[in-house]
Amino acid sequence: MAGKVEERLLSERKEGGTLLFMLVDSENRPPEGGLAGLAEAAKAAGVSAILVGGSSATDQAALSEAVSDLKKPGLPVVLFPGNITGVVPEADAILFTSLLNSENPYYITQAQALGAPTVLKLGLEPLPTGYVIIGEGTSAWFVGSARGIPRDKPKIAAAYSLAARFLGMRFVYLEAGSGAPAPVTPETVAAVRRVYDGFLIVGGGIRDAQAARSLSAAGADALVVGTLVEERGAGGLQDIARALGG
Repeated sequence: MAGKVEERLLSERKEGGTLLFMLVDSENRPPEGGLAGLAEAAKAAGVSAILVGGSSATDQAALSEAVSDLKKPGLPVVLFPGNITGVVPEADAILFTSLLNSENPYYITQAQALGAPTVLKLGLEPLPTGYVIIGEGTSAWFVGSARGIPRDKPKIAAAYSLAARFLGMRFVYLEAGSGAPAPVTPETVAAVRRVYDGFLIVGGGIRDAQAARSLSAAGADALVVGTLVEERGAGGLQDIARALGG
């Protein structure tokens, strides 16, 4: 059964346009204005949700503080953990992910089993997500021991996404990785969209309006922007939001 955050995202998507999510690394705070100010700017730019986490986040105290600051403007704050250390009570929901193309079973089911009781105890809304890493050389690829799907093999990404659908995962996240030299290709997004009827998130390497428009046209339900925000602040969000019609 869908919870409040999932229902909100589905409702916004149904109203039209690809949604924009901002990704914040809790251990990489902005020097000016703080996270609350960044969240206010994100809301003004048209961001629908804020993802918080990162593949290397281990400081739970800093994560809790970051989530509390980011919640102040009223946007949903969703945990995007790279491990069980990325679970804190202040968030609204959590991307409960299985890294489907990892070569380490820890990231497919074991970390999830360890973290599930905490998610239940804290009352976090779980968003069941098939996480698929495209390409190689990023932190997510390295930490998650992923067998990265070649960027020019969209049918492989589609097969993993179809498996996620059959496993009952209502979200799929195609990830090029933070700081990736290029985003997931529109061809890959389109191939996944043809077989996956859930909520499709695409992130990593999205740095300009043209890339955002191409991924939106290919069928993405939401785009995630992180590195661009670190480099340009809220101005980067505004450019992408305008490209998406926000």
